[in-house]
Amino acid sequence: MSTSQTWFITGASQGLGLALAQHLRHLGHRVAATSRRLDSLTAALGPAADDFLPLPVDLTDDAAVRAAVTQAHAHFGRLDVVVNNAGYGIGGSIEELSDAEVRQAFDVNVFGTLNVIRHALPLLRAAGAGHIINVSSIAARAGATGWAVYGATKAAVSALTEVLAQDVAGFGIWATVVEPGGFRTNFLSPDSLVLPRQPVEAYADVRASHVRYLQLHGQQGGDPAKAAAAIVQLAQEANPPVHLLLGQDAYNRAQAKLDALQQELTAWRGLTMSTGFAQ
Repeated sequence: MSTSQTWFITGASQGLGLALAQHLRHLGHRVAATSRRLDSLTAALGPAADDFLPLPVDLTDDAAVRAAVTQAHAHFGRLDVVVNNAGYGIGGSIEELSDAEVRQAFDVNVFGTLNVIRHALPLLRAAGAGHIINVSSIAARAGATGWAVYGATKAAVSALTEVLAQDVAGFGIWATVVEPGGFRTNFLSPDSLVLPRQPVEAYADVRASHVRYLQLHGQQGGDPAKAAAAIVQLAQEANPPVHLLLGQDAYNRAQAKLDALQQELTAWRGLTMSTGFAQ
């Protein structure tokens, strides 16, 4: 690359975050990377180096996030691209999941993302440039049986990114939500996916959905190395999109959802339009 950038990536010890950090270092960029555990980061990416700053961070701890963002900026002198990649999957019907299980999912997947954005934005505004890339999921657009809470966390990430892009455009900052389909990472392993501690026997369709998804582990069609390259390309675009789907399956699910939504809008247009004051 002719111009080296500084990237801040959460959840970089495995999966898409790891593939992205590896690809960026190969291209000559600088990477500040976070994980809950420092040893997992250094095992995956090596020790701290001129181009690499590993940071152990609990993303649900706002003060820890602020300290990590500040340290990364001080170490490299700037931040160019912030990637909120950290998160985990949670399956189960709403009835099966406890309040604690649901809140933990939102704390990590949504509030962790918000914490990073909150502390990165003053630095990006001061620089008058930057790109925030939030990794969501196709589940945000087209949910599947048995994944209601996961879909809700990712829908929140997608929705907040849409408005964030409007809020920061005047500062020279871009915001994009990346919505991947299935990629061949460890996302469907116990390290990245939790299922309800107290399943309800009546939810046979939910159990069947979980079995189908778990059988895909190691067989997903998406290549994480190619996803990493796509995200790097995204950050080089002069006019990047607010939404970027990754994967043929993501595209197909999004298109099917758009078609179904259009049919539903048309079918119920009469009732929708009937609620205004008579003219």
